[in-house]
Amino acid sequence: MPEISSKGKNMPESPIRKLAPYADIAKKKGHKVYHLNIGQPDIKTPEVAIAAIKNIDLNIIEYSPSAGYESYRKKLAQFYQRQNVNVNKEDIIITTGGSEALLFALATITDPGDEIIIPEPFYANYNAFSASTGATVVPVISSIETGFALPSIASFEKLITPKTKAILICNPGNPTGYLYSESEILQLADLVKKHDLYLIADEVYREFTYDGDIHYSVMNLKGIEQNVIMVDSVSKRYSMCGARIGCLISKNKDVIATVMKFAQARLSPPTVEQIACEAAIDTPQSYFDEVISEYRGRRDTLITELNKIEGVIVTKPKGAFYCIAQLPIDNADDFAQWLLESYDYNGETVMIAPAAGFYSTPGMGLNQVRIAYVLNKEDLIRAVTVLKEALLAYNAKK
Repeated sequence: MPEISSKGKNMPESPIRKLAPYADIAKKKGHKVYHLNIGQPDIKTPEVAIAAIKNIDLNIIEYSPSAGYESYRKKLAQFYQRQNVNVNKEDIIITTGGSEALLFALATITDPGDEIIIPEPFYANYNAFSASTGATVVPVISSIETGFALPSIASFEKLITPKTKAILICNPGNPTGYLYSESEILQLADLVKKHDLYLIADEVYREFTYDGDIHYSVMNLKGIEQNVIMVDSVSKRYSMCGARIGCLISKNKDVIATVMKFAQARLSPPTVEQIACEAAIDTPQSYFDEVISEYRGRRDTLITELNKIEGVIVTKPKGAFYCIAQLPIDNADDFAQWLLESYDYNGETVMIAPAAGFYSTPGMGLNQVRIAYVLNKEDLIRAVTVLKEALLAYNAKK
């Protein structure tokens, strides 16, 4: 039998989706499953985007240009300019989701064996993207005790080798909800300038900040414009996860030219979805005000309820819509599977994402889970009640 490639063998499972078959089994038993495992917002997509799809006037759904429609890139550049991010359409390549933008970025700047330093825990698919391109993830650990703040610059610097090509961050963070301050971003800027590295920033949650905190984009950094690559997506901003439209942005013309080769190889980003996303840029500010207010309330509800459970440690996220919770258990993978396979509380159970899959360092995050607060407040309260009872039952059976 022909061999599977080493890349395929090393491709990690998704900690978010690998338990889906067990959730299906639980539902077939008639159990209600509260999905705390995945960042699928229940917020309605803006009407202007839905209307653009309903009213589409095409006789043929053609390929779009490989870089994406010029009209969309121009309008997107204007969107960023209104947020004091000075980019133009030539700096932007439209991608099939933020995932493809990250793949293109890593494929552009790394050869097999090159290293990317990433603060962990990090979005699980960074491991998958790195495995796809042959790059090696070098983790630098942030801790729940500090709220997952940026690790010290010294801890980054001691990991830099001749094979290091970039530092990758997610801001605000998935899975931690941490929002890097301007000071932290400037520290990273000094580091990448000193060692002539790339700084890749995944900013797909850039609108989701709370308590008056301000998101500071890497595109605002001065003096290292050639070192910066930004990744963004419409998935969370407009609750359009299924549209699969993202973008890669850089002032580095060599980066853009190389990314363009990968974009040409995959032909084009989705046509219909770009039309919807271009229309979505006209979404009124009132939409975002309501969404942020709703998520702030959900965050506060979730953290308040989790803090009522004895033995649970959780920090209050500053952005995105996730948090990492440390549970009074030894193995979150086993607990998460048990919740779906063997447990219900009055016909209800919860689905959580074991946090070990968000780490690259073996043995880290074994007793932690990522929770997405994308449910309404009533369901969040109920889900945490089920989780509390489940922890008691799980530990009692031991």
